Amino acid sequence: MPKKRSGGGLSPTQQAAKFLGVSVLAGAVLAGIALPAAGALGLAAKGSVEGFDEIPANLKRPPLSQRTTILDNQGHQIAQVYSRDRTVVDLKDISPYMQKAIVAIEDSRFYQHGAIDLKGVLRALNKNAQSGGVAQGASTLTQQYVKNVFVEEAGDDPTKVAQATQQTLGRKIKELKYAIQVEKELGKKKILENYLNITFFGEQSYGVEAASQRYFSKHAKDLNLQEAALLAGIVQSPSRYDPVNDEAEATKRRNVVLQRMAEVGNISQAEADKAKKAPLGLKITQPRNGCITAVKGASFFCKYVEQVFLNDPVFGKTREQRAKVWNQGGLTIRTTLDPQAQESVQASLKQHVYKSDQVAAAAVLVEPGTGKVVAMGQSKPYGYGKNETEINFSVGSDMGGSNFGFPTGSTFKPFVAAAALEQGKQATQEYSSPYKMEYPSPVQTCGSRPWVNIDHDKVENESQSEVGPYRMKEAMAKSVNTYFVQMISDIGLCPVVKMTDKLHVVQGDGKKLPEKPAIALGSVGISPLTMASAYATFANRGTYCTPVAIESITQKIGGQQKSLAVPKSTCSRAMSEKTADTVNTLLQGVVDSGTGQQAGLSDRDNAGKTGTTDERKNAWFVGYTPNLSGAVWVGSATQKVKMINIRIGGVFNSLVYGGEVPGPIWRDAMTGALAGKDAPSFHLVDIPDGGDKGKGKGHGNGNGRDDGNNGGNPGDIGGIIGGLTNGGTNGGATNGGPFPTPTFSFPEGFIQGQNAGTNGNGNGNGGRRG
Repeated sequence: MPKKRSGGGLSPTQQAAKFLGVSVLAGAVLAGIALPAAGALGLAAKGSVEGFDEIPANLKRPPLSQRTTILDNQGHQIAQVYSRDRTVVDLKDISPYMQKAIVAIEDSRFYQHGAIDLKGVLRALNKNAQSGGVAQGASTLTQQYVKNVFVEEAGDDPTKVAQATQQTLGRKIKELKYAIQVEKELGKKKILENYLNITFFGEQSYGVEAASQRYFSKHAKDLNLQEAALLAGIVQSPSRYDPVNDEAEATKRRNVVLQRMAEVGNISQAEADKAKKAPLGLKITQPRNGCITAVKGASFFCKYVEQVFLNDPVFGKTREQRAKVWNQGGLTIRTTLDPQAQESVQASLKQHVYKSDQVAAAAVLVEPGTGKVVAMGQSKPYGYGKNETEINFSVGSDMGGSNFGFPTGSTFKPFVAAAALEQGKQATQEYSSPYKMEYPSPVQTCGSRPWVNIDHDKVENESQSEVGPYRMKEAMAKSVNTYFVQMISDIGLCPVVKMTDKLHVVQGDGKKLPEKPAIALGSVGISPLTMASAYATFANRGTYCTPVAIESITQKIGGQQKSLAVPKSTCSRAMSEKTADTVNTLLQGVVDSGTGQQAGLSDRDNAGKTGTTDERKNAWFVGYTPNLSGAVWVGSATQKVKMINIRIGGVFNSLVYGGEVPGPIWRDAMTGALAGKDAPSFHLVDIPDGGDKGKGKGHGNGNGRDDGNNGGNPGDIGGIIGGLTNGGTNGGATNGGPFPTPTFSFPEGFIQGQNAGTNGNGNGNGGRRG
């Protein structure tokens, strides 16, 4: 921040020395004398007067930092952000009272002298010596402007600010030299305009327009006499004369300005006396700076936009260069945020997960085919207080998210399926899929050394009733762990890793996924935005598009506007259309009759996958329609909360599943986001169900299910009738033959568990739901 005047003051002796030095220097500069390295003044300090002639003749005047406005895709304001709350205005848009007041109190001879006022220096020296304090300053408005430019150039770097304000002879000479050049190039009116736009008026307001809005909630052109006098008085010491914190001191200072205006003939004494009796008339507008003020809960999206700007080389080669442009401001950023979708996401999160809950939820929506991020929200609001957070759970650590992302559970399985299909496996591929097994070993990797299960680690399904053999469709619908581990063992880890590379799936910290079979079960942390973008590839029939948040940017510099280049989504084919269509068909089964039924949309084609991790520390639902993809994560950012016997959103959950908490969040968010939008259809493929019948489990045609809770013994009679193709544990037969054609029939309901669980619709309460 710029260094403010302390309002204290040097001793009369110090003031005398200071002003005497300034007057001598001023005379020297005006006379065009090049001061020697050592001379009558004994000025030999390095960096003071050496190289005086080498100081550039043209003062570098940086564009003043201003507010940046962030808009949604409809042009509505989301938030304003700034390092300096400033709105640059022309002199004609500044009240004449304000122009006269600042000149009267800061440099009453402004229009009579050049860049340096020797008469003013001597007058101020005499006046201050008499008063024993600092009654008048000696720097002209032009000199003050030059000093403020140095401070503006320094930005928020404390070292550079100190250099710009250091009380050294070298800096003073440089300031004087530049002041002369500025007077020659700009003229008095432009200098006054620039000064009023650059100077600090306290209360986070830079420039007279921002100050006018802060203190009086009006434009600078509408300031009356006493209001202008108050603002002009603040400049000398914004902290001391702050009318918000010390009204009495500010009033006295205002009246000093009014009296000075009368003395120099700007107003009559009667006008001054009348204005002195008026109250300050403050009408404070609180500053609304930063993403914390964003509307519709879009604070985290706003921060994501900022991080995109600071990270993308399109805005500058180095982060330092990008930060300089961002802090300079004056940007109008039109984003991809859809207000309808954002409002729907935030409403759904608020309904299903309270901000005071032990766990949090994050949701993000992405448009397939364009990569546009249309909504991003969280259950815990952006902030620094209780039940608030600065961490954006939807993105990776490079964009202000969690350090490692969150384990995705079974939502990773569609990537494995896509890799297998690309390798030529059929959607009817069958594996024995026992309830529990050791991870197969060895498993081929992309390198020369295979993965080996040295520790004999084991994997098991959610419920003991989940025993194969299974085909892909039923295994996906029921989220059978051992099926997908066997699939990775069959095709190897390399095709899976190559598939996730094409889908730009990386860990939350940006690292590549590890080559180990456990990735099939979502053991590594990934961000919701990464998952939503990857699933959008399925919706887009196999073409992946990088996520984008910015549609256009214009920058205002010195009254002129220019457009900036913005990052564009890059699309590339990740899999064949046939593979994507097959995955869409598989995942439609998840919401139709599998673990994601509670998430399904009733009015349009949709597909998705549930996910739950070990000890129920994370629960996911990632799903999509042909025109919108979304990911929902529920869990603890610290990964210390087990979602067992827990109340979330006012609802008690004995065990949290991906389909039961994240699923409804996704459903309600998508319903609102897509309201009134087109409802295109998937290109589905025919996947035979024949191999899923009578496998010693009593599973009907693969659409019914027993969740292992009071559903009878599902395998006993079914196993006797059907046998098992590749072995099982519950069916009563180990290597039975093919399914026989029955010669008789049983009464309906006679064989419990063959078609459904306890409630008759395939949704018992104890089994695997992702």
